[in-house]
Formats: sequence, C-alpha cells, structure tokens
Amino acid sequence: MRTVAVVGASLAGLSAARSLRKRGYDGRLVLVGEESHRPYDRPPLSKEFLAGTLGEAELALERDDEDLQAEWVLGTRATGLDRAERAIRLADGREIRADGVVVATGAAARILPGTEGLAGVHVLRTLDDARALRDELALGGRLVVIGGGFIGAEVASTAHALGLDVTVVEAAPTPLAGPLGGAMGGVVSALHADHGVRLLCGVGVKGLSGERRVDAVLLEDGRGVPADTVVVGVGARPCVDWLDGSGVALDNGVKCGADGRTTLAGVVAVGDCANWYDPHTGAHRRVEHWTGALERPDTAVATLLAGGAGEPGVPRPAYFWSDQYGVKIQFVGHAAGADDVTVEAGSTEDRSFLAVYRRAGRPVAVLGMNQPRLFTRWRKQLTSAATVS
Repeated sequence: MRTVAVVGASLAGLSAARSLRKRGYDGRLVLVGEESHRPYDRPPLSKEFLAGTLGEAELALERDDEDLQAEWVLGTRATGLDRAERAIRLADGREIRADGVVVATGAAARILPGTEGLAGVHVLRTLDDARALRDELALGGRLVVIGGGFIGAEVASTAHALGLDVTVVEAAPTPLAGPLGGAMGGVVSALHADHGVRLLCGVGVKGLSGERRVDAVLLEDGRGVPADTVVVGVGARPCVDWLDGSGVALDNGVKCGADGRTTLAGVVAVGDCANWYDPHTGAHRRVEHWTGALERPDTAVATLLAGGAGEPGVPRPAYFWSDQYGVKIQFVGHAAGADDVTVEAGSTEDRSFLAVYRRAGRPVAVLGMNQPRLFTRWRKQLTSAATVS
C-alpha cells in the first residue's frame, strides 16, 4: 500500500494511525477530520472541562514529541467513497485516493426535531459543544437534562456542583437499565436523588416551549418543566451516510467482522461507527466506549496491512466508566442475558459496592461503585476468562 487514509481524526482514528506506523507502514498517511481540532479526549468534556477545572490544552491526545509523518486534512467531512477510483470525496471538493481506508467517522449526537435554532438548547459530543454549554452553565439558573444515560447524568452532576437547579427527564421507567440492567440501573441513578437533583422517569418529552430561547420542557403527561438551559442526551447515531452506495455494508454503523474488515476490500472500520462481530455473543455490537476506540484499531490495522487476511482479535469485554457526584462508576462485560446479579462486597445503600452479573453461574459482567481496586481484580479475571474462552 502506498497511501492509507484514515477518515476520522478522533481517538479511534489516531489509534489507527499509531498502529499503522507501529506495524511498519511507512507510506503516505492521510488523516481526515470533520472538526478543525487535532485529536482530543472526549470523556472530560462532560466533567472536568465543563466544570472549568481542565483546560483545552490538557485534552490533547497527541504527545508533545509525537510525529506520525501524516498529512492532516481537518475542518472538512467525507461525503463519499468511490470504490472504482479508490477515492474519498470531501465536502470542500477535494478527493483523496488511497489503497487502504480506515473508517473512523464516529457518531453524532441525536437532536430533538424542531429545536434547531432555539437558543439555550444543547447537545454534548464535541469540543465546540462543550464550549457553548460551559458558557451557558456559567450563567446559572435552571437546567433540564433530557435523557438519563451516562452523558446526561454526568452533565447533571457537573451542573449541580456548579450550583444550578437541575432536573433530569428519562422516558424509560429506570435510567441506565439498558447497559446495567433494571436493578443496578436504579441504584446508580439514585445518585441524583441523593444530591437533590430531580429525576422524572417513565415520561417522554413532547417538545420545548419558547420563541427565541427555550423556557420550558413540555412532557407528554401535560406537565411543563421550566428551563433556562436544556441539554439533549438521547444517544448518538453512527456517521456513515457518506458510505451509501460505496459497497460497504451498513447496519447500525459499518458492519464488520471480528477483525474490523468490511464488505469492501481494503476498507476496515473502527470506533463508534463500527458494528463489529463479537464471537463471544455471536452477534454484532457497536461499542461507543473509549477503550474500544483505543484498543480495536490495532486489530483492524493488522487486517488491512495483511490484505484482509488478518487473524480476528480476541475482543476484550467492553469496559466503561463514569464519574457522578463524586462517585466512580465502573462496568465491564455485558449485562444483557445475565440471569442473576449479586452484591459481592460493600452496600448499595452506601453507594460503595461491587456487583457481579452471572449467566448460568458464569460471571459475564461486573459493576463497581467506589470500589476501584476490587473492580480491577474482577475485570482482569473476566478478561482472562474471555480470552481463554
């Protein structure tokens, strides 16, 4: 390969570029990014950066002495992939021809239809999103977070610490039931009530009110929640529309094998846009977690450099963490399908415990709240068992 293009310049794209050089690729390397920023760390955006305790320079993912000998094409997005010409079309009219392509275009925050142009309404996905929201939160007032997932919960926690009056609205009966299961999702989301943050569950959002600026969130049960600022945290959609008609199969993102390969030769996919096959579950999974964006690109790059003949990597159990109201929450594995959850140490009432999820008696996931050392031991055990399996 003479030219490899990495489309997406966040953590997954940077990890792929690093792996290419580490594995001996010395040809032309082009990184394309829709944002104008060099790669930065996203997890702090909803926490330390939003709180003003972490600056932009500290978000940088590149090392000071790092030089990947790459061409950076930033501030423009990919609009198409021409498989016949092996060319990536960009929004600014340029084309990049490449022998190999790493798709790492990530995901974009979902918005509420009809709220475009209404001041005071935010999503949180990018550095620019975080800058705008941070400026709004500095004004104080009433914040309504739509969506009780991890991003919404972290924003609520940060805003509460900044002194805002915070309400979280969640359509599901129990927040976080998807990733954590109903029982543990209820325990973790109880942190809101512990700190005086209102949590309204089991009710959807009908719309927002306000002429030029939002003034309330209207619920489907007829209630209205006054708001000076609204954060919409209702998930993300994979950014793969630009691949329509390219020959790359799309299904909740880019459909990949266990080694990152796609249905088009010379193209692999990584990060939040990649729907990888998981041999442990026998199904495809799109993992939107930091560790996946860091670790999986090396497997995909090995496949790309081997001409699609790479060996499938052994996927480590999915791991993610969250910091809310001073509590460290850690989770590894898959809660879906577990038939039993037991607290092995600590107490849920104290918000300091470790819970193990089992299926047919075999551990498949672990949740820790303020139990980092014990959780780390269990995570190693779970990873070792998955590798052997």
